[in-house]
Amino acid sequence: MTVPRSASAPTVRPARGEDFDLLAGLLQLYLHDFSEHTGWDVDEHGLFHYAWLDAYRHEQGRHAYVFRVEGRPAGFALVREAERIQMAEFFVLRKYRREGVGLAAARHLLEAHAGAWSITQLASNPEATSFWRRAIPVPFEETVEADGTVEQRFSIERP
Repeated sequence: MTVPRSASAPTVRPARGEDFDLLAGLLQLYLHDFSEHTGWDVDEHGLFHYAWLDAYRHEQGRHAYVFRVEGRPAGFALVREAERIQMAEFFVLRKYRREGVGLAAARHLLEAHAGAWSITQLASNPEATSFWRRAIPVPFEETVEADGTVEQRFSIERP
């Protein structure tokens, strides 16, 4: 019998200049995983494109975060402040899934950005919906939108 490895609690910190190369690499893994649901293809060089990464480096109201476990990259999140705060992208490397890393990182980010939130997932990705239902630490309203997304709306109060 194999005993599952227990990951340490992740550190979650805002991405700095040197982290954006790491984010670009992790985005390739994320977009590869996500292509199962979107049908996206790579370009002639074998790369996926994410048009907004540079905006997270320079624009107000956009926040990039890197997760690490024992100093090793474990995932990232991109948070966008608009009418509601949005979890634009959230990714945990497969090695760290189902070990509490994503849950701890998500809750850290939700608490760090108090206010009205909207988190969406594709209806074709029930694992993501199940994850967010567990991760959101307050009551939420959930709707299934006509565009094939599931949305949770809720508010996080400042402590």
